[in-house]
Amino acid sequence: MKTLKQRLKGELKNFYLFQGEDFFLYDRGFAMIKKACNINFEDFNLQKFDDENFSVKSVIDSLEMLPMADERRLVLVKNVAKISENDKKTFFNYLSSPSDSSVLVIFDYFKKFDFLKDYAEFVDCKRFDYPLCKALIISEFEKNGKKISEEAVSTLFDSTNGYLSKIINEVSKISAYAGDEELITKQMIDNLTSKDYEYIVYQLTEALGSKNADLAINLLNQMAKEQGLISLITNHFRRLFFISISDIDNKVLASLLGVKEYAITKQRAQAKNFSKIQLKKIYSLLEEVDFNIKNGQMLQDTALNYIVFSILNI
Repeated sequence: MKTLKQRLKGELKNFYLFQGEDFFLYDRGFAMIKKACNINFEDFNLQKFDDENFSVKSVIDSLEMLPMADERRLVLVKNVAKISENDKKTFFNYLSSPSDSSVLVIFDYFKKFDFLKDYAEFVDCKRFDYPLCKALIISEFEKNGKKISEEAVSTLFDSTNGYLSKIINEVSKISAYAGDEELITKQMIDNLTSKDYEYIVYQLTEALGSKNADLAINLLNQMAKEQGLISLITNHFRRLFFISISDIDNKVLASLLGVKEYAITKQRAQAKNFSKIQLKKIYSLLEEVDFNIKNGQMLQDTALNYIVFSILNI
């Protein structure tokens, strides 16, 4: 976001393409662009399209309209899951000679607009790494008159899986609950934070590695209604297996697996709770269970309990 802020101090572009998994950054970036456009009459000069009202013709028509009482029009396209080849051609035609008085912003949640990257000012909304999140967490608590321990920072980062929207919400909630307490501790984070499901999967793996059946079942119950839980667990153990058999540098491995280096560091330590043979068996078990669920031979609730008790006995 800092680079976007710096770029907006220079020339305002006609087209910004946002991609990445942290939706908080989409909203923050759009607010910056909107401010740079200096739009005072939003009813006339700001139009939004999503999957319900999206058509390329409507978007282009809106972009080609002249602004009223402002210097620019701003058009936002988001949450579009499908786009045709004819739509692509229409976009290409428009962006080869865009309107000087309009700015197009696309929130590309589903990566359906990759074909326009060469025409776009790209805005990367991937999650921040740990050092950047750490600085932001400390800063946000300072705004609330609080300090936070190093261990608590790490726990909050893990609990929210590094998503800034969740971090901001949790900082506000924890600061309010802390009252007159100046120092935010790990125990406060553990007691007050709503855990991200990926972090609970991490905790579940720790419990399974230490053969703590009671904790494993408790964590499983917290996630019982989560859709796609089998995939989360499978992906986690897949990474553990690859990490266990690989001597590749953490940074390179993180790039190959599409995760942060910090996550590889944490999971490399976690992988030591299992032997390579155990991880191979667990990964095979999870693939088998996933196949059985997709073919209607197992229900998710049954499968989850089967997975936990099977791993405890591997």
